[in-house]
Amino acid sequence: MSDPLAAVAKLPGVPEAVDEAREAVDRLYRHRVLRRARPAVSTESSLRGARASAALEGADVTLDALRRDEVSDPVVQGALRASAEVGRLGPTWRKAPRQVMARLHSVAAAGLVGQDALGRPSAGGPRLDALFGLLETPTKAPALVLAAIVHAELAVLRPFGSADGVVARAAERLTLVEFGLDPKSIVAVEVGHLEQDYEAGLKAYVDGGVAEWVRQCAAAVSLGVRETTAICEAMQRG
Repeated sequence: MSDPLAAVAKLPGVPEAVDEAREAVDRLYRHRVLRRARPAVSTESSLRGARASAALEGADVTLDALRRDEVSDPVVQGALRASAEVGRLGPTWRKAPRQVMARLHSVAAAGLVGQDALGRPSAGGPRLDALFGLLETPTKAPALVLAAIVHAELAVLRPFGSADGVVARAAERLTLVEFGLDPKSIVAVEVGHLEQDYEAGLKAYVDGGVAEWVRQCAAAVSLGVRETTAICEAMQRG
């Protein structure tokens, strides 16, 4: 098929789930707080997203501890660095996804593996090549569908053998940003994944439940919007 993602976008329940997530993001972008405090909202969303991503790897720490810079766990620190890189890597993501993936792993896995293993995939083969091809090829599918497939493929293939989950979730967020669903990177989608049965969703994907996984990613976006809305409202209250 010339556009396999377009076919995924038409699977049962996917169009409705994607539309619901899109509408939630659109409502969030109209929040009045974003007119004056969008960078601060994005920063807080990034922090909460990194905390959630680390928690999905088993390194669960509090936001207060992160704000006080009291956490030295390498998984948490890697998630923070990967989250920070999202804002810098967007323009390169479509043109050179291999380079971006290497960079995400280099920052996410620092302290977990030796220097010579950073940014070097050791697994994935043709399937990883096919994933990079999807990123480089125009598609009519919504950004959320592409982001969901990118996330699942990296999480399942585990091309680096370390910090793959953190890299997969950073790549999902990067795709949502660069392909237009969340261009300001304010949706805490990682929090949405933490609030669901994440491993069950990935297992469904492996077992052929692609539509189920995409719907779960759409729900993660909607839950992430709820998290960011709470950030906005807390800022509004002062």
